[in-house]
Amino acid sequence: MNSNSAFPDIRGWILDAFPVDDGMRLWILSESGQRLPVVFPFSPCLYLSGKPDLLQTVPLQLKKAGIGASHRTTEKTDLMSGSSLTVLEICIDSPPVFPAAVSFLLENCRTLGFYNCDIALPQMFFYATGLFPLAFCGFSLDKTGRIRESACLDSPWDTGYRLPELRTITLSPAEGDGNPRHRPPISLAIGTSDGVRVLDGDNPAILIESLNRRIRKEDPDLILSDWGDDWIFPGLGILSGRTSVPLELSRTPTSGTKKRTARSWFSYGRVHFRPEACLLSGRWHIDRHNSFIVREAGLEGLFEQSRITRIPVQEMARTSTGTGITSLQLEHATRRGILIPRRKSEPESFGTALDLLAGDKGGMVFLPPPGFHESVAELDFASMYPSLMVRFNISPETVGCPCCPENRVSGTRHTLCTRRKGFIPEILQPLLSKRQAYKENLARLPDALRRDHPDSLRQKALKWLLVVSFGYLGYKNARFGRIEAHECVTAYGREVLLRAKELAENRGYRLLHGIVDSLWLQKEGLNEEDCLRLAREVGEETGIPLNLEGIYRWIGFFPSRKHPSLSVPNRFLGVFQTGEIKMRGLEARRSDTPPLIRNVQSRMVEILSQARNMEEYRALIPKAREAFEDGWIRLSEGRVPMEELVFRKTLSKPPDGYGRATLTASVARELSGRGIRIEAGETVRYVITNARDRDPSRRARAYPLETPDATYDRQKYQDLLRKAAEPLLEPLIIPPP
Repeated sequence: MNSNSAFPDIRGWILDAFPVDDGMRLWILSESGQRLPVVFPFSPCLYLSGKPDLLQTVPLQLKKAGIGASHRTTEKTDLMSGSSLTVLEICIDSPPVFPAAVSFLLENCRTLGFYNCDIALPQMFFYATGLFPLAFCGFSLDKTGRIRESACLDSPWDTGYRLPELRTITLSPAEGDGNPRHRPPISLAIGTSDGVRVLDGDNPAILIESLNRRIRKEDPDLILSDWGDDWIFPGLGILSGRTSVPLELSRTPTSGTKKRTARSWFSYGRVHFRPEACLLSGRWHIDRHNSFIVREAGLEGLFEQSRITRIPVQEMARTSTGTGITSLQLEHATRRGILIPRRKSEPESFGTALDLLAGDKGGMVFLPPPGFHESVAELDFASMYPSLMVRFNISPETVGCPCCPENRVSGTRHTLCTRRKGFIPEILQPLLSKRQAYKENLARLPDALRRDHPDSLRQKALKWLLVVSFGYLGYKNARFGRIEAHECVTAYGREVLLRAKELAENRGYRLLHGIVDSLWLQKEGLNEEDCLRLAREVGEETGIPLNLEGIYRWIGFFPSRKHPSLSVPNRFLGVFQTGEIKMRGLEARRSDTPPLIRNVQSRMVEILSQARNMEEYRALIPKAREAFEDGWIRLSEGRVPMEELVFRKTLSKPPDGYGRATLTASVARELSGRGIRIEAGETVRYVITNARDRDPSRRARAYPLETPDATYDRQKYQDLLRKAAEPLLEPLIIPPP
């Protein structure tokens, strides 16, 4: 980039962006390793619609309120109708004033329509400029450090992008496990380039001064913590207030830490909790215990999602994947000049009870017969629902359009437009293509290098965005959601699965099990070549790629404990021909299972997985029983350490919200009684001490136990161990028909 500026041109990566009086302050990590704050001129804009005489009064009202702004009349597009709409564009001079300006207008202009007014300022900036977090850019500066010219030298859709070398330190409790707020440790471990050092909490002033000194020396780009949001940063803030020693956590001295309120929410059948978030300026703070995407796909996956969604790294680490897919939609709408409504205003269309019964059936499920089976292949449709949205042009504005009444979705009352490219398919197509490119890159690598390769983590991050894209299509509060589009996707999904079943059966396969986007097919003498040929034929016929997950030596579908004649679709154990184990729904896969039971069952599975067929499986049962009996004897003799018996349960309600005295409720109340704040969605840990005690409060105790002499209920744990072992030791063998 050429420039007449007295300052040299900068090439580097965008680390952070936050509003200041005259624009957005960007922190740039340059190619030469400098960390530079620069100001990018920016005025955030919102749009208003309504009667012309009312719109004319808006600029005057803002001027009287002392809010600096510019305005103009412009044309934007309404998504649902596709028509052009004349709106008033209001651009606020100072970004930090934008939220107050919106609140003022909402209060004084209630009859007007509001658009693009409730988007986080960093995201609005990235949408408007085409920049994004961790973008590699070139900048030209004026003498005051303000950006005069910029050029993005990167694309969020690149797969071979470079990332900067980040300086990182770690912060964690020095001892113990579990949430330290439930039993606070007294010291802090800090990991730097010099190794790990423990900062003692006996002298708070020295602790904070030592931490500040370490941060000044290392000047980290990333502070990676364990329980930082929930315990470390709040605790440091309290100590700083008591000692009057300021914390030097952010790169901008006056910025301090930004906070987001803790909250509990319900999603997909579970209550979740997110603690108060502590965000820094000029560098990142990421709490590994408060980040879904870091747990699932590591830092590489987090960076991938942040680049794609335009959500800053710290915020992306703490937000849901659904918020990420929403941000993708908002960016696409901004780029295409589509108005973003403040509130969703598209109601569900009227339908009779019979219409709803016929159309709202969800995904197709074929229950497997209980028992163990040999010569079984598993085939999965690749990103089935997002692929269906793209292939059949399913989007809120394409459902029920008047121009294509003949294009009816089978099994529903809905039609789909064939003339207008759908908004949602336009967003999903690049995601699908990029994930496929990563998978193709990985396929060229040796197996040993694939699991931890950056492309593996990045494609997993994209997978989560694709997974939630379907849910948000029917989410009642989604900006661009519509339940009718959701019904169209599931209708095509059922049709595709049925067509795949028919094709497989016509070629001599037996459908053993099917669920939404996966098929388990059985055939004597299965081989990989035949399975791949079938997958190609089904993919060509349906238009949705079908992948071979693998061929099992054997697979067992376990019966329901309440209804033994029926199997549980998501509870099975199988071993592929490669020796890889796949299990779902067993205790060893559950995060709330005590370690003893998880380890014993895992050991049994490891032994049984050596079997190449069911005859060998039966021969290995006595050896697997030995692993079970060893755990049983250790329990009966009281030789199992308490830490191996700990349950982890998530609260569905606050402690005082439970009506029944369940073990989880009793432990939550115990913690609350000790003065420990605990919210719905948080995880509590406990040991069962006496499951038959008449007093519910004595049936379990929070872990770590306050009373060192407490014992555990041996019989209860033996019952749980027996239930975990029974399906493996007494397999029901089902011969082929």
